[in-house]
Amino acid sequence: MMEEYKWPLPEGFWKPCTLRQLQDALASHETLASPVLRCDAQRNLHLRPGGCGGVIPQDQVAAPFLSGAQRDIAALSCVGRSVCFQVTGQRIAADGSTEFLLSRRLAQEEAMEHILRHGTPGMVIRGQVTHLAPFGAFVDVGCGLVALLPLANISVARIRHPAERFALHQRIRAVVQSIDPQQKRIVLSHRELLGTWLENAARFRVGETVPGIVRSCKPYGCFVELTPNLAGLAEPKAGVRAGQQASVYIKSLIPEKMKVKLILIDAFDEVPRPKA
Repeated sequence: MMEEYKWPLPEGFWKPCTLRQLQDALASHETLASPVLRCDAQRNLHLRPGGCGGVIPQDQVAAPFLSGAQRDIAALSCVGRSVCFQVTGQRIAADGSTEFLLSRRLAQEEAMEHILRHGTPGMVIRGQVTHLAPFGAFVDVGCGLVALLPLANISVARIRHPAERFALHQRIRAVVQSIDPQQKRIVLSHRELLGTWLENAARFRVGETVPGIVRSCKPYGCFVELTPNLAGLAEPKAGVRAGQQASVYIKSLIPEKMKVKLILIDAFDEVPRPKA
């Protein structure tokens, strides 16, 4: 059983914070959260935590261990989303109201230090998909810390793009593959959560014809995904392309070699669903 990592965040973390919490956090350095309303031209973030004005200055939007590109994207992508912060001070705004000075950077640095102390490879961690690229998915694992989930780590079955598995803003569970203390980088994996070969193969029987997805075609055969962590090899068939739906006959299951032999009955493009 894999251990799940627990963030040291207060109960009700995603609930709107109150004025009293803001005032107390100024001394306690507690991490709070509130939605970002807008990002101005100087990349300062504006919020209304506890019904009061709040601003995260541009230099406090993201931790310095994030790349320049990540920091720029962070400011813009925060708008409309709830972000973590610590309260660093307060001042009187131009309209005479009280405005709290906030730091997302401090919350991120504290979270990173905590994960460096307590996180270990093999731990299960929860996160939210923030970006999908051809080489993998970026996952916010808490307080805006972004970890990479490489394409090869998403599943045993080969996929061309992480969008075949995940959607933007989807909340997922992943396994910590590595933590680099010097670079402060976290690499994730997802394939371990999809069951072992035997667990997946137990769902199928020799002689059945079942649906699948063609994941790649080689001169010696076509790899067809039966489940995200189980694929089999069928003999090559003219006109078949990666990404097509397929119906396959299960010829044999070979546990000692963790292999599935298939016969490709048919392959076809997915039929678009009618719009509601």
